[in-house]
Parts: sequence; structure tokens; C-alpha cells
Amino acid sequence: MKIACVQLDIVFGAPKENFLKVEEKVREAASLGARIVVLPEMWNTGYDLTRLEEIADLEGENTKKLFSRLSKELNIHIVGGSVSTKKGDKFYNTMYVSNSSGEIISEYNKVHLIKLMDEHHYFEEGNEKNLFTLDGIEMGGIICYDLRFPEWTRVHTLNGAKVMFIPAEWPDIRIDHWKILLQARAIENQIFIIAVNCVGSNPNNSFNGNSMVISPWGEILWVGENEETVQLVDIDIEQIEDVRKRIPIFQDRREVLYK
Repeated sequence: MKIACVQLDIVFGAPKENFLKVEEKVREAASLGARIVVLPEMWNTGYDLTRLEEIADLEGENTKKLFSRLSKELNIHIVGGSVSTKKGDKFYNTMYVSNSSGEIISEYNKVHLIKLMDEHHYFEEGNEKNLFTLDGIEMGGIICYDLRFPEWTRVHTLNGAKVMFIPAEWPDIRIDHWKILLQARAIENQIFIIAVNCVGSNPNNSFNGNSMVISPWGEILWVGENEETVQLVDIDIEQIEDVRKRIPIFQDRREVLYK
């Protein structure tokens, strides 16, 4: 399965510019032969949280229309990172997934909000898992700070996810945590991790990429540099079964003790 990671320099607080850039990059990914295109977190607005009333995507309609149109036209799946959305009178950090028929098959609101970036003052917490199927393969998606909660990745894995997508705006000051945690989540769950970060800066943080694709054995198949890029990575889903036969951790779990 060929997956394109789109490592973006997000224009702070400028949805129109970011929508144009995302369409350009998705088209580039499709031209490279991608089956799935993956975007970073909050790509429509960045963390311009004080202006959400003005710039958040109302009911996610602009994002859903873009993904549906591009997925159907280009015959690709889009794991849409996340965008700031306004639903009713509340705001969310939301991931949408579209399949190659142009259908929105998943909508996930970030469950763990990071106080270091003031998310809890502006966004509502999500309360649902994010599981979906693309080309017959069970997958899941979480967002940025969700990565620091190992039980959240594990519950998706126990529910069948073989590939986990993790879009982020992870600051360079904590990038070592990002890399270690991603590799740990892949090894302990014996799944593929597809993690897409951004580059550039906003008034409060700088970002240096280091998007990663990691195998269920923990091998780093690709790591992004500190620049905007579209990178195609080919993964072999059959590796998961091989790794789980070699080290059968799911057979050896003692779930009765984990409460």
C-alpha cells in the first residue's frame, strides 16, 4: 500500500491559502502513485485559537467538500490530518477521512486536549474512537497529544486497527519525545505508524518535521527533514502477521490484571 505523507508549512490563521496548498499537495501525491494521502494536524488554520469564531470550518463543510471532490477525482483515500471546526456553538480539532468513492467514512474529534497549547480553553474534547476501513484493511487515527496516552492507541489496536495515523503540530522543543513515543507505539502494538508533522513556525512555537513511517517491528521506514515535502512510502500489511507470530504479545496479555 503506497502512502503519501504531506509535511506542510501551515500558514498561520489563513484558511484560504492553506486550502489551496493542500489541494496542490494532494494532487502531487496522487501523481506519485499514492493510494492514501495523509495531512498534518490543524492544517486549515494552525493554532490561531483566538480567531476560531472567524476562521474555523463551519460544520467541517469546506474540508469535507474538498476531500470528497479530490478523493473521487483522483481515486485516492485521504486521511485528512485535522482541521479546526465549529459545530453548533462549540469548536473541535477534527479529523475527517474520505475514501476513493468520495465518501466521508470517519469523523474524529481529538480526545486529549493539550493544556500547554491552550486547547482546553477553546476546544471541546471528543469522546469516540476513530476506526475505519480502507481497501479492506482496518485502520485508526488519533491526533498529536493523543500519542502520549498509550492506552488510547492500544484500544484501537485491540479493536482491529493495523495501521494508525497520527497527524500533529509537534514543536521542535519536544521532538525527541515524538520520535521515541511513535516508535514505542509501533513496537508495543505491532502495527504500522504513519505520523505526519508540520514545519515552519507560529507566534508561539517552531516545528521541524520529523514525520515518520514505522513498521510493526519498530523499523523507521522514513523520517522527514525540516522542509515541506510530499513523501511516498510503500508498506506491506503482511508484515504485521509475521511480527505477531514471532513475538505473540497479544496471546500473552493478562488483561484481568490491567484494571
